[in-house]
Amino acid sequence: MSCSPKVRLCAVIAGALAVCACGNPTSPDTTCRDETGQPLPLAPTSARVDLGRPTFSQSKNVTNPLFPISRLDRVLLLGSVGGVPLRVETTLMADPRTLEVNDREVETLVSQYVAWIGGRIAEVAIDLYAQADDGSVWYFGEDVFNYENGEVAETEGTWIAGEDGPAAMIMPANPRVGDVFRPENICGLVFEEVTVKSIGMTVTGPRGPLQGAIIAEELHMDGQRENKTFAPGYGEFSSGSGADLEAVALAVPIDALPGPVPASLRTITSGATSVFDAALAGDWAAATSTVGAMNTAWNTFRAGGVPPMLEPPMRTALLALTAGVGARQTGAARQAAVEVYRASLDFKLRHRPRAEIDLALLDNWTRQLVVDLAAGNKAGALGDVASLKWIRDRLARDLTESELRDIDTALSRLQTAAQTANAAAGGAAAAQLRAALSRVEGSPGRTRA
Repeated sequence: MSCSPKVRLCAVIAGALAVCACGNPTSPDTTCRDETGQPLPLAPTSARVDLGRPTFSQSKNVTNPLFPISRLDRVLLLGSVGGVPLRVETTLMADPRTLEVNDREVETLVSQYVAWIGGRIAEVAIDLYAQADDGSVWYFGEDVFNYENGEVAETEGTWIAGEDGPAAMIMPANPRVGDVFRPENICGLVFEEVTVKSIGMTVTGPRGPLQGAIIAEELHMDGQRENKTFAPGYGEFSSGSGADLEAVALAVPIDALPGPVPASLRTITSGATSVFDAALAGDWAAATSTVGAMNTAWNTFRAGGVPPMLEPPMRTALLALTAGVGARQTGAARQAAVEVYRASLDFKLRHRPRAEIDLALLDNWTRQLVVDLAAGNKAGALGDVASLKWIRDRLARDLTESELRDIDTALSRLQTAAQTANAAAGGAAAAQLRAALSRVEGSPGRTRA
């Protein structure tokens, strides 16, 4: 992903694209202007390392250490947009996509990018990447879906190499200070220019210090600049800062751990589902006891050391759960239980296969939908269904056709319930989906996350 949700959403709000006055988008004499008509302060042509025409004989083997997308099954990024919590999940999809570029077919890897802001779906992009024979990585475009009130509002930012313009370099084979390349470079549609500022840097990763990172500055088509860090084994590691930040919290398999899920973490996950049910039944004594056990388990679990960016979401969610149960507020307690469960799955991702975590995420988004329908939040419920459908897509390679049909039938009923804001129908459809998920998790060779 070459730009953060903050950049995309600001571009949408602005309602205008930069104007690039040029012929061939990869030509040295390209001139680009921002939405006000002013020329962008571009780097000199002599600094650019993306002006050649690469060959792609083994395009799916993307092994460049600073953008190793073929080795990243799942990446979780956290941060904020304007101070509002941001969550991003990227998933390497099973099937490549073949594009015709410069009269040649290139097989590209497909990565699904889903961003939630304030817990609500904001953007989905299906990104296409390939590695050239010289080791550089190229961006072949993206299908973009920007959401408002739980539904796709527009697809601004979509571009496909060979249809809308050329592919664009997203990472050189051996970046050096001063190198310049454009991850997006199609006149009148998309534009980004990256300048490498530092190499050989050390940054803090999920498991401790990471050496060999690079820091770059990215110029966007609105004239704004943003700092980006790329780290070996992770690729795009962070962008922005402060209230507008997107940074890797965890990636697998690089951050995977051997052994089973710790007992303390299992206590937190199971406790979240118990409190969710107890709050609806009004069994506050049981909920209070369970929350106490969950807080004790969290203190035990985090004492063993946890990825630094994963700790604040769990701490915040547990505080909200404790407060909601203490105040005997059903909606608040159930919402917090959903958030605790989601945070626990992030930790479990280090121990369990990605597919198991996605099945559990489907289950949890179903709970979120039930909460939103009970609160009369139609937009939230529609967004929950959208989240469920995107997660279902990345599970398609892991499930049988029969299992997918059962899930799709329940999702269709959930969609109808959300559109009509029918809480009763939503509850019935949610039960149907959970039953389908239970059958999947109970099938041979599968384990509940």
